[in-house]
Amino acid sequence: MCGITGVLSPNSGLATESTVRRMADAVLHRGPDDLGTWADSEVGIALGHRRLAILDLSSAGYQPMASLCDRYVIVFNGEIYNHIMLREQLREATGGGIPWRGHSDTETLLEAFRVWGIEDTLRLTSGMFAIAVWDREEQFLTLARDRFGEKPLYYGWVDGTLVFASELKALKQYPGLRGELESRVLQSYLRFGCVGGQQSILKGVFKLPPGSFLEVSLADIKAGKRPQPAEWWSAVDSAHAARQSAPVSPERALTNVAETLIASVERQMAADVPLGAFLSGGVDSSLIVALMQSQSARKIRTFSVGFDDPRYDESEHAAAVARHLGTEHTTLRATSQMALDVIPKLPALYDEPFADSSQIPTFLISSLTRDHVTVALSGDAGDELFGGYNRYVWMPRVWSKLARMPQPMRHTLASLLKSMPPRGYDRLMAIGSRVLPSRLHIRTFGEKLYKLADVLACGSDRELYGGLASMNRHPENLLEPECCSDKAVEHLYPALAGFDQVEWMMLMDTLNFMVDDVLVKVDRASMASSLEVRAPFLDPDVYAAAWQLPLDMRVRNGEGKWALRQILYRHVPRELIERPKMGFAVPLDDWLRGPLREWAEDLLSPSSLANLPALNPRAVQAMWRNHLQGKGHLAQQLWAVLQLSAWAKHWLVS
Repeated sequence: MCGITGVLSPNSGLATESTVRRMADAVLHRGPDDLGTWADSEVGIALGHRRLAILDLSSAGYQPMASLCDRYVIVFNGEIYNHIMLREQLREATGGGIPWRGHSDTETLLEAFRVWGIEDTLRLTSGMFAIAVWDREEQFLTLARDRFGEKPLYYGWVDGTLVFASELKALKQYPGLRGELESRVLQSYLRFGCVGGQQSILKGVFKLPPGSFLEVSLADIKAGKRPQPAEWWSAVDSAHAARQSAPVSPERALTNVAETLIASVERQMAADVPLGAFLSGGVDSSLIVALMQSQSARKIRTFSVGFDDPRYDESEHAAAVARHLGTEHTTLRATSQMALDVIPKLPALYDEPFADSSQIPTFLISSLTRDHVTVALSGDAGDELFGGYNRYVWMPRVWSKLARMPQPMRHTLASLLKSMPPRGYDRLMAIGSRVLPSRLHIRTFGEKLYKLADVLACGSDRELYGGLASMNRHPENLLEPECCSDKAVEHLYPALAGFDQVEWMMLMDTLNFMVDDVLVKVDRASMASSLEVRAPFLDPDVYAAAWQLPLDMRVRNGEGKWALRQILYRHVPRELIERPKMGFAVPLDDWLRGPLREWAEDLLSPSSLANLPALNPRAVQAMWRNHLQGKGHLAQQLWAVLQLSAWAKHWLVS
């Protein structure tokens, strides 16, 4: 894993090795092992690279790297898991005889570009990556990003110069980048808790979309043109294609999932440095660890994080799974104070406002795991691909009843649901959990019921989904009128032909929540500690196998991830897994009223909010007062405002 930077300019004096070195040094955490730069002063191109050595630790893996034919120069962040297979295919395509200098996947990419071209090579890869490659012969730069956006790549235009980097903090080092707030993204940010889509939080700076590439020629730069990204892979098209090629029998479909997962895990275990895995004791991470251990003669190193608050501690479950599988397990003890100490670091860590509070435990487990290994496999994406979220189970049931219920009755029901505070519902669930089966246990029950009450007035299933996916259903209430869009929430999501309601939700979560929230959270939290995290579920063959499954093999009998469970139960007893879905969470409600209150009041003060004129300070202050008085469940909505204010203080003021 690495950090990349670069400049392509009509003014060759701006594209210097010293410039990209300064940019690369800003992402030292992404690559502490080495620094490399390259420039062609006659053309106006410069590339920078910070290296975290994972494969081929020798100088043969040094970047920027030129191809054997000297046509291409590349900087590359990520891993190509099937690069050994690609080398075999290259040998067959060329008749053998490629004089490899080492065994890095970077060198494999360069030779593949020479033989097959860049776009065709991308389609053949299985991996996570952000790539910049300069074609010295045709004089054009290609930026490319992996299928799901596991690795970040920002780019922008500064007075006719193209600049790009793995993180915004590197772009900030480029002279002339003004770094002004793009207020048009704030409504979406306050709704979802992250800056999604192509536009970044900064004006004129964009995110290359997943599965896309951008080609910019020297002629484009000199003519002042700004080409747009093009798609080389589509999650929707791939899902369609998988459904059309689905196996004839459910047994074969389940076997395909097992076989592709086993192969993905095997490929992703390749590393020349210590490797382990995150283990929460849930379905996804337990399955990944089980498949790792089944393919290893040595004990796999596994890691979980335990908290001093029992409401958020699942370390005992993880330890039980580890004992059964025979891994070398480490429980990393984290205190509430350790979590609180992370919070001031978040604006610098994420570069953009980011309000998924599970960012805190994710950072902690990454930091503590890095003390033992350099690479960790995770269970990320299991929920989106295999139907793990609760909404896939109960939203169709709720909507089928809501659609027949008159609006006045819905409003009455919403009022009744909100007649009890969220903590009261949590206490009822705690009592009921003594007699209810584990699959009916719901953590943060009160929060979920309040969310349900908020969406009872929805007029369509897409509006209902949008409400459930929103951290704040009415972000416009926190903004000045001129900064708001009147676009209805259901219009934020495209209609897709050929998918039923639940499948459509799974695709929307894959394209939005997973890309803009989950993968961003994991990348920044792990790379802050120079830890590479890999997600075997995001292998393209696994994705296709998931979409070949009939829906009732993903969601069955009121339970998600049915197919994954059947594979997991071959390795781990059902009783070790059957428990309520917990996820990473922190007690925001309590913290904001207690140890974080002074920090929050500083960020919500008139002087702090003055840095964000798009916000309505009266509405923000009213929300804060309501939270302190226990009126409603507002912690997540406030967290989004607080992270925005903290970001502004770090970026716009300092």
